[in-house]
Amino acid sequence: MNGNSMPDSYVYVTEEGVTRHYADGSVDALAWEDVIEVRVAGDPDSDILYILLDRRGQGCVVPRSATDTTFLARLRHLPDFDLDRLGEAVGATRDDYVVVWRSPEPPSTLPDFDYD
Repeated sequence: MNGNSMPDSYVYVTEEGVTRHYADGSVDALAWEDVIEVRVAGDPDSDILYILLDRRGQGCVVPRSATDTTFLARLRHLPDFDLDRLGEAVGATRDDYVVVWRSPEPPSTLPDFDYD
């Protein structure tokens, strides 16, 4: 049978967040409101990776090959996001990552409450 094989992963981008589904059934998801850092890195397969992180270091790794204009358009809505910096980082990608955006006001942690 000749046909397309199942992709290694696929990505959904919505107004609420980004979700990556892997072929093994695992899922990474992050709400846009929780994103505090965006990194760009290269991988051994020569794809560019966008790495979105929250304040706990949890994140969602998005391969450029799995994105479309919706993803880049949504990145532009992050406060003070610089598309030129993103373009430079993508053009200069190497084995290490480059931080292209950090939230100007990372979310504060919730105070500890004592409950009786």
